[in-house]
Amino acid sequence: MAYPNCSLNVNRQMLDPSFESYRLSLDSVPCYTVQLDAAVAEVKLKDSQYTLDHMKAFGMYNYLHIDPWYEESVYFVDCKGRVLNLTVTLDTALGKPREVFRMDPEAGSPEGERLCASLSLTSATWAALSDGAGTLTLLRTSKRGESSHLKWEPVFSECLGEPFTILHSVCHVQHGIHAIELLLLRLQKDPDDTRGSGFSTSLEWLTVSNSASLEKKYEVRKRRLMKGNSVPHYAALGPQGKGLMVASEKPFSFQQVDGVPLVEARAEPMQVDSSEPIYVWQQTAEDVTVRVRLPEGTGKGDVRFELSADRVCIGLRGGEPLLEGPLCAPVDAEASTWTIGDDESLEVTLQKRIDGPLWSEVVLGDKRGQCLINTEQATHIHQGLSHLTAEDPNANPEKDKPPCNAQELEDCDRFPEDSSTLMRFDGDTLKPTHVVNLASHQYLFTADTSPSEMPALCLRHDVDALLWQPRPECPNDMWEHVATFNALGYVQASKRDKKFATCAPNFSYAALAECMRRVFIYRQPLPVDTVLFNRKQGRQVGQVAKQQVASLESNEPVLGFRATNERLFVLTSSNLFVLKVNN
Repeated sequence: MAYPNCSLNVNRQMLDPSFESYRLSLDSVPCYTVQLDAAVAEVKLKDSQYTLDHMKAFGMYNYLHIDPWYEESVYFVDCKGRVLNLTVTLDTALGKPREVFRMDPEAGSPEGERLCASLSLTSATWAALSDGAGTLTLLRTSKRGESSHLKWEPVFSECLGEPFTILHSVCHVQHGIHAIELLLLRLQKDPDDTRGSGFSTSLEWLTVSNSASLEKKYEVRKRRLMKGNSVPHYAALGPQGKGLMVASEKPFSFQQVDGVPLVEARAEPMQVDSSEPIYVWQQTAEDVTVRVRLPEGTGKGDVRFELSADRVCIGLRGGEPLLEGPLCAPVDAEASTWTIGDDESLEVTLQKRIDGPLWSEVVLGDKRGQCLINTEQATHIHQGLSHLTAEDPNANPEKDKPPCNAQELEDCDRFPEDSSTLMRFDGDTLKPTHVVNLASHQYLFTADTSPSEMPALCLRHDVDALLWQPRPECPNDMWEHVATFNALGYVQASKRDKKFATCAPNFSYAALAECMRRVFIYRQPLPVDTVLFNRKQGRQVGQVAKQQVASLESNEPVLGFRATNERLFVLTSSNLFVLKVNN
C-alpha cells in the first residue's frame, strides 16, 4: 500500500465555529408528482449477493441520473428497457417522461446474474449505457437540450463478459481521434480470499475510440484492471483520461493491462549517504554546542557568523553558507559565543532561551549534522519512556489511573487494518502519485458541481461536511475545499434510515433522503429580515440556517435522488417526484 504523501488543506475562512443549529422551518416545499407508465427497472439482490459490498454497490444504487450539461433534466431506465428523460421547464405543467433509447430485451444471458442497468452521461453529445448483463453501448445523443425530440443513436455495442455497472466516463479528442474513457465496477468471487467475504472488487478502466480513417467505427483500444477488497466510495476519471482517483476503505492497485499481468519492478537498494556529516552537535539542558569543519588555514577574519534569536548563518566570507536557517528553538544571541578550536573547526555555543527541552535538530529541516548523545542523556531518555514499554500493565501503581492496556480495548475502539485512503493514479505509469489518509473523515456523498470538473466528494470533518473539488491540474493542491455544510456530518449520523445524500451544484443547500417518504433539506445560513437575539448570549443573530422536511405521498422505497440548483428529484418504483426548493 502507498503511504500518505499529502493532505487535505481546509480553508478556515469557510468554517463557522459559532454555528449553533438549523432552525426548523414550517414553510411547505412544493411537490409535484409524475406517474410512470411502467415501473423502474429495479434489480433486487439475490441470495448469492449477501455481502456488505453487494449492498453498497447494488442495493444502494441510485437509479436516477442527472444531466450536468442541461439543468433540470434527469434520466432513468424502466422495466421495458427504455431510457426515459424528464426535463422540467414549468413545475405546474410536467409532461410524461420521454423515451430516448430502448435496449434489446433479449440481450444477455437469462440464466446469468443481472445487475441494475446503469447510465453515464459522458459529454453534451455522448452517453454510455450498461444493460446490467455485461453489454456496453455507446450512444450519440446529439445536443440533448436543443434536440430533445431526437432518439439516441448507438454507435458501439459489445459484450464485455461478466455484468458490471458504469461508475464514470469522460471523452476527449486528440489528433483527430475521438476516445471515450469508462470506469466499470464488478464484484467477483475470489477463492484466495479465505478470511474475508470471499469476493473481491475490480475496477476496469476501458478506452474505446475510433480511428482517423474510420470515424464511425469504434473499438476497445485498451483495458486496465485494478483490484481491491472493498467497494470504492468514490471513483472518477480525470480529464482526457490522464488519471484516476479512488477513495476506498481498502487500497486498490492495478493488476493487468490488456489481459497481461503487471510485473512489479524490484525495488532498487536504498542508497545510503556515506559522506561524513558537515557538522556535529550535542546539547545539555542549558545550551547547544555545534562544531563545523573548516578548510585548512581558515582564520577568524574568514568566518561569516550571523545569529539572531531564531536564526543562524555560518559560513566563509565570499562563499555559500555551510549552515543556514531557522533554529529549532529560540536562543539568547548575546550570551552565545563562537571560537576556532585547535583542530581548525568552528565551535559555536548557543545558549537556550528556555532551559530543559531537548532539540531534535539544530536548523529545521537540515539533516547534514550528527547528534552526539552522552550516556547521561541516553539514560534520562530511557527512564522517561520506560512506562510505555513496561511488561507490567501498571508499572507505576502509585498513580490513580493505570496506563491504557490494549488487551482491554473493545472491537469498536481498534484501528482498522487498512485506513481509508483517497488515491490518485497516473494514467501512464498506473502508479499512485497522491495519497491522502482519510482517517476519521467519513465519506458522505458525491456531487456533480460542473460538467467541466471531476465529481466532487463530501467528507465529514468533525461535525461539519466539507466538499472537496479535485484539481488534477494543480499537483501541489490536488483537492480544493470549495464548500462547507455546517453540522451536516453530525446531523446525517442521526438519520438511521438515510439512503441518499446530495447537494445543489451552487452549494445553496444539502439534502438527505430516507429509505421511504421523508426528505430533509438543510439550507446555507441566510440574512434575516427581522431583528433576532440569542437569549443565552445576548447577541444579535444576523443569519439563520433553515431546515425543511418534505413527506412524499408514497409508501414505495426511494430508488433515486438527485439535486439541481432549483429542484430535488426523487424516484420511486412508479412515481417521479419534483420538489421545488429554490426559485
